[in-house]
Amino acid sequence: MNRSLIPFRLEEEMADVLQAFEDLWYSAHMPHLASDLLDRGFTPSEVVEAVRRAMTACEQSGEPVQRHFRLVYTSRAGSLVRDCKLTRLGYALTLLNASPRHPEVARWQLRVLRHYLER
Repeated sequence: MNRSLIPFRLEEEMADVLQAFEDLWYSAHMPHLASDLLDRGFTPSEVVEAVRRAMTACEQSGEPVQRHFRLVYTSRAGSLVRDCKLTRLGYALTLLNASPRHPEVARWQLRVLRHYLER
């Protein structure tokens, strides 16, 4: 048997293992789902747009997007739907980037700004 047919590359396998560990660690610290906003009166299109804007804000600020947003599939009303896991920061960015026509968003935006300005 020729053992050289499948070259073993420890560096590549370690990099894969470390990446998988990092992905798992970040995912475990994402307690929110974007779809949870549907239960608070948001429409699917409002959620998608708010998440897109939040991800753009994260990216443009230099913060790694994958640390706060992870695309996943979840079950909702018996259907498999594309969703997004969020850290607390990802969730807050999503609310800040949602339409202020939604009363909860307007209250959240004012609350964050008041807190910031009072410091």
